[in-house]
Amino acid sequence: MSAPATQPATNGRLTASPRLARLPGIAGTIDGTFLTLVIGAAILWFAPVGMGRYGTYVLSLWLVMSIAVMGLNLTLGYAGLKSLAQAAFMGLGAYTTALLTTKAGVSWYAAFALSGLLTFAVGILLGFPALRVKAHYLAFVTLAFSTLIWLILRNEQWLTGGVFGISNINRPDFFGIKLFGALEFHRFVVAVTFILAVALWWLIRSPWGRAFTALRENPIRAASLGIDTRAYTLLAFAIGSAYAGFAGALYAPLVEFIDPSPFSLSQSFFLLLMVVAGGSGYLLGPFVGALLGVVLPEWLRFAGSLYLIIFASIVMLLLIACPQGVSGLLERAWAKLTGKRGDSR
Repeated sequence: MSAPATQPATNGRLTASPRLARLPGIAGTIDGTFLTLVIGAAILWFAPVGMGRYGTYVLSLWLVMSIAVMGLNLTLGYAGLKSLAQAAFMGLGAYTTALLTTKAGVSWYAAFALSGLLTFAVGILLGFPALRVKAHYLAFVTLAFSTLIWLILRNEQWLTGGVFGISNINRPDFFGIKLFGALEFHRFVVAVTFILAVALWWLIRSPWGRAFTALRENPIRAASLGIDTRAYTLLAFAIGSAYAGFAGALYAPLVEFIDPSPFSLSQSFFLLLMVVAGGSGYLLGPFVGALLGVVLPEWLRFAGSLYLIIFASIVMLLLIACPQGVSGLLERAWAKLTGKRGDSR
């Protein structure tokens, strides 16, 4: 698959630019989003100090969910595809890693790579027949796929442990350094999340990423400029699925026990909510959305049994007030302060 030789979209318009045919290097394209990722990683590296084991776990879980939401944001926010199977892909990655590391003796790093490859391949197989018909058929196909995966995880006890799940999932070493402690593993999660976020940042600014955006903005015009819309749509869906697989590969050793419940269809809807609430199509949106979905409920636990009602009310009001998500709201505020449009995408 070759990169498109045109700049697909700028504010809904497609303009030709031979310069965009070259892959951008990181050093020459550093922007505010990249610097935010670097500063955020540095803060999160030291943030758990003094927070205790559970606080550190919540921070790590936030980052793991952010990886899954990053993949869904690429699928929905940049390529405009509606997927309802992100949690199922995350489950595939988690169970693949758990089975390979606990029963086959494979190292976590190899299991991590295989989880990403497996979910990428399944994304290709799942998306290809759906996209041959109409784009919105992908939502129905992924809905059925999500239900199928959950039933397999729940009923095939000989392989997945059924409702009893898989326990004693060890955490990996890093060049001989034991990552069994909460703080050590959190810093490992920070490093992996940063690498995946930078990879996605680079992808979005590459000709492939601009092709994804062109498909969302105006697929007919993108096709008229020579972009293979079906191939790029399929690629965006497969990469988004692979990010869910990577998230699952980190989730399994984080919780050290997995069962089917976190990978149900309802969890896929919850991940979709994180994308919308954080800001669909914004690179930093997944971190904001996962913060709302994972950390905010913990902050609201002081309200006792009412915390879920308060959480649902906050999310509902947020979506009514800013349908473009928190990132869109921040971008508008930045534009009013500086008199120019922000570039947080």
